[in-house]
Amino acid sequence: MSGNVYGDVTETNHGPLRGLKVLDASTILAGPLAAQILGDFGANVIKIEHPAKPDGMRGHGLDKDGIPLWWKMVSRNKRTVTLHLGTEAGQEIFRELAATADVVVENFRPGTFERWGLGYDVLSKDNPGLVMLRVSGFGQHGPYSSRPAFGTLVESMSGFAHLTGEPDGPPTLPAFGLADSIAGVAGSSAVAMALLERDRNGGEGQVIDLDLLSPIMTAVGPAVIYADQLGIDQDRTGNRSQNNSPRNLYRTKDDHWVAISTSAQAIAERVLRLVGHPEVLDEPWFATGRQRAQHAELLDEYVGTWVEQRTRDEVIQEFEAAGAAVAPVYRPSELLEDEQIVATEMITRVPDPDLGSVRMQNVMWRMTKSPGSIRHTGRALGADTDEVLTALGHDPSELRDLRERGVI
Repeated sequence: MSGNVYGDVTETNHGPLRGLKVLDASTILAGPLAAQILGDFGANVIKIEHPAKPDGMRGHGLDKDGIPLWWKMVSRNKRTVTLHLGTEAGQEIFRELAATADVVVENFRPGTFERWGLGYDVLSKDNPGLVMLRVSGFGQHGPYSSRPAFGTLVESMSGFAHLTGEPDGPPTLPAFGLADSIAGVAGSSAVAMALLERDRNGGEGQVIDLDLLSPIMTAVGPAVIYADQLGIDQDRTGNRSQNNSPRNLYRTKDDHWVAISTSAQAIAERVLRLVGHPEVLDEPWFATGRQRAQHAELLDEYVGTWVEQRTRDEVIQEFEAAGAAVAPVYRPSELLEDEQIVATEMITRVPDPDLGSVRMQNVMWRMTKSPGSIRHTGRALGADTDEVLTALGHDPSELRDLRERGVI
């Protein structure tokens, strides 16, 4: 292999993962998000897509004048290369790319990469330090491993849907890719751990078997240990909590909603003083969150009556003055103007060749010495194919032949 195959597209990269080489051969959504996070913090990511059947993320969500908007975000900081992995020529090129990569991310159905001659046993022969993140619905082994799976299915199985919704209503699914997103964040963390292990212990890589179900089961919380130790299944409680009260959404005088939570005892006391009912602080049941939750009807009445007599701004101002916790229920457009989000640049503006510039969520955490960055938005299909394959040593005539054969 020759040339700077994994070079950046644009400006100098100072992230903590600078120099890390990642091949992203995954599609919707967990794998691409894991690779995006690695790219946000400096990794040089090459996104591999089928030349005729690209990543379905290009067709997910809304577009502007035919330009997919979600793609601009989830494929930022990635160079795009087309490669038909179902062909011998495509497989050979992938092995060339993987030979000097640090990480490969893939989420094909278990066994697919092996069938193509791209299993870890093959790739690691030429590159013993390779870390492979394998994302699947239910894991690489077990009775469900061959099942097709999407986030919706594991959101249902994990307990999330069972616990979400009104007590007398049906189970509820999220309106966005929750399970995939949690798994994507988990996947980037797993890669960092595997790289640390590699660098500490002789330079040998390993396989990460990440199923979509495990991360969201963890996010659901103590439901499994409750079932194991107490023999009970938690039930849906709507916007209330079994752990504390008042905890709910409340409508304001100007027809907005605010969220109030009192996980800390001191906050619960401040809230009830603020809304004019300090007498309940002397009730024996007010002493713990779990006991307060058993009196949620009464506490919600006290808080709800007070909130509905005030505008959203008035509620927030008075809660802040009292040192109590409250937050508005925002529409996405309101996030763009929130003073905290603006001040900390949680949303940032990124130049884009198609749209001029776009605002999107920034990198997810701030680091003082080696901050992440968004160096460019998601790129067109195959935008970097010729450059990357030329750096591998393939001349223009080979590229024409590969293109004619549908390999790239």
